[in-house]
Amino acid sequence: MVIGDRFSRNHHPQISASQGGILGNLLNGGLHGIKDLVGKTLVLQLVSDELDPKTNSEKKTTESNVHKTGTKEDEVQYEIRFELAASFGNVGAVLVQNEDCNEVFLKTIVLDGFSNGPLHFTCDSWIQPKSDSPQKRVFFANKLYLPSETPSGLRKLREEELVVIRGNGGGERKKSDRIYDYDVFNDLGDPDTNIDLKRPVLGASNQYPYPRRCRTGRNPSKADSLSEEKGSNVYVPRDEVFSEIKQTQFITTTVSSGLSLVLESLDAILSDQDLGFVSFEDIDTLYKEGIHLPQLRANALNVLQRIIPKFLIVVNDKQNLLRFDTPEAFKRDRFFWLSDEQFARETLAGVNPYSIQVVKEWPLKSKLDPQIYGSPESAFTREVIEPQIIGYCTVEEAIKQKKLFMLDYHDLFLPYVSRVREIKGTTLYGSRTLFFLTEQGTLKPLAIELTRPPMEGKPQWKQVFKPASYSNSNATNLWLWRLAKVHVLAHDSGYHELVSHWLRTHCAVEPFIIATHRQLSTMHPIYRLLHPHMRYTMEINSLAREVLISANGVIETSFSPRKYSMEISSVAYDQFWQFDLQALPNYLISRGMAVADPNAPHGLKLTIEDYPFANDGLLVWDAIKEWVTEYVNHYYPSPSTVESDQELQAWWTEIRTVGHGDKAEEPWWPNLKTPEDLAEIITTIAWVASAHHAAVNFAQYAYGGYFPNRPTIARNNIPTEHPSKEELEKLINSPEKTFLECLPSQIQSTLVMVVLNLLSDHSPDEEYIGQYVEQSWVENPTIKLAFERFSTKLKEIEGIIDSRNADTNLKNRNGAGVVPYELMKPFSGPGVTGKGVPYSISI
Repeated sequence: MVIGDRFSRNHHPQISASQGGILGNLLNGGLHGIKDLVGKTLVLQLVSDELDPKTNSEKKTTESNVHKTGTKEDEVQYEIRFELAASFGNVGAVLVQNEDCNEVFLKTIVLDGFSNGPLHFTCDSWIQPKSDSPQKRVFFANKLYLPSETPSGLRKLREEELVVIRGNGGGERKKSDRIYDYDVFNDLGDPDTNIDLKRPVLGASNQYPYPRRCRTGRNPSKADSLSEEKGSNVYVPRDEVFSEIKQTQFITTTVSSGLSLVLESLDAILSDQDLGFVSFEDIDTLYKEGIHLPQLRANALNVLQRIIPKFLIVVNDKQNLLRFDTPEAFKRDRFFWLSDEQFARETLAGVNPYSIQVVKEWPLKSKLDPQIYGSPESAFTREVIEPQIIGYCTVEEAIKQKKLFMLDYHDLFLPYVSRVREIKGTTLYGSRTLFFLTEQGTLKPLAIELTRPPMEGKPQWKQVFKPASYSNSNATNLWLWRLAKVHVLAHDSGYHELVSHWLRTHCAVEPFIIATHRQLSTMHPIYRLLHPHMRYTMEINSLAREVLISANGVIETSFSPRKYSMEISSVAYDQFWQFDLQALPNYLISRGMAVADPNAPHGLKLTIEDYPFANDGLLVWDAIKEWVTEYVNHYYPSPSTVESDQELQAWWTEIRTVGHGDKAEEPWWPNLKTPEDLAEIITTIAWVASAHHAAVNFAQYAYGGYFPNRPTIARNNIPTEHPSKEELEKLINSPEKTFLECLPSQIQSTLVMVVLNLLSDHSPDEEYIGQYVEQSWVENPTIKLAFERFSTKLKEIEGIIDSRNADTNLKNRNGAGVVPYELMKPFSGPGVTGKGVPYSISI
């Protein structure tokens, strides 16, 4: 048993006991920090799965204390003995109470002495001291039941446990609580520190709709009653907290203080907060010589060594270096980021493969109010496009043949341009970027359009920029094209982090997790199916609210929209988020990147055949769906079993009407009436939590670690917007200086590089799909075989992806300087590997 420390799930301990109705109890955990328990500690009581026929009440044994029997590696074993009468029936639950003064983590209970073998209870939970939590904890055996099938002796316990987990909706949550409830995002600002740090409440409003987060119950801010006051820790239910291994990698206080120290150290070096890099050689220094850090305050070095150990080089007691790993793409080709081919390729095989879409109409038009934002017509013309689309006479012909594609950040960002430009050190445009699908199956950039709405008495401004390959290009136009790409990449980086990553995975998934705990018993088959996909997500989301998306956090400090970043995320949720479109096939079809084709692999025909994310992602999607479908069909053989499952129906209702309550009336929510409905819903949730998140997370450092490739902010307007004589002369005579001044500052880029590396890093205790297996799956022969087929399929996918990356005909995967696309490879070792699909959103 471990006190104050969490377990590693990778151990499967056993215990032997004598026969004749004697039952053994095993408590397991890491040895670190253990003290021997003295006197009364854990008190256990067994519960029959039958009611007493005479009293119609639960049958329980007398209470008994555990005692230590030994240790094995990093596990501690305790034992307890019970004598059961033959009339007791089957043991269905164990009641546990902690009479020690410290919380205890209980991993498993194994009861021996039965003729049909041991009985397992998967606990994985912290048990609070009786003085803090007098109610006994209940743990059910690993045999799963639909609500209607629950043995009579366990029905009341099943219902009561869910009531406890839901809480009463009041009071401030304590660290030791395990209550799951909902609240709006009213804790991103910090108006008590500075009223300028007040931020709008996201959720439960028509203006700022948003998913719900976990309720903390903190008091209202003194300066703004709608906001929640800041505290030293953000509550998450006790069992959602990181394991010890994960804590050493990414504990909230460590990250927060580590990033603060990076900023503090750079502040000491740099007299100018807005100072940029003076040359590309200056940028290269980050990966070669490193930055000399000033002498750090007491204990600061230890904190930095924990948070960024790979980057921190300790020269001596008084001299330390901050030096970054060289990203793989930069190792292969130090000029990769200048390539238009790489710019286009990353829309299909980069860190944000979710934004590219087919062009469906011409001319392109904005849907925004022209009275406010100016003419809706795009500045893209035939004269710009048609000379570049070789083999097609007209734009209409190219559109009909699905040869034109687009990144469209026009209508999302344009309403924020005037407000963002009031902030020093940043700027914003609405943007569109057109691409052409070549005969080689690669995308070729055709043009970029930047738009500024009417503001400050000036009319709408828009301009089209063309690549160096365009016939009329010259040196100045080449640099203007590169500057236009900086703005588009900043838009793409912001959309990726705020929408593709944060909103669609972390934020949108939290209500699924809360509803699962509140409405599905731990003995419910769907709870156990979803359980691996929920690990650590709430903890990492609380960290994000503290450090990343908060007022003056990393996003607001270093991304173009600055303090409007989360507002834009809310707008994206309002305009774009649909549950049914979180399913990969539906999403691809919605963007014109695929069409339904029952004769094609996966039932889809891709618009771009060499689309690495989609090619590999569909393999993983199908594998997950096959596994989920087999699992669901085993427990739900007919539509009536789905419709009559009260827990399941309450779960789905709560997700729609509470967790995503701002979209409760939308028509696109799937029905939950058949096993097919349920399999599609669960597959979608599992996909988002695993492969979708992996696709947009684990290559962040690979592509953003050399920040000119993916700048998060463009600090200056394009020089041709309203050019001064000085700006034009600098552009013509010193274009590199103009370019570097537009890139993120030294502090912004360095801070983002630290964060991207942390986010791209696999923890040593990562659980990958198809590897970790729930004990309840193992104990059911049908489910065990289905899982083994799932695991085998994922191993086959690894080989298929390797074969694709070796195919020289696939130009979006192979070529000089091209980093192979491996993000959908299911398995990985620890570290920044650019591959691996964990079950859950754990970072």
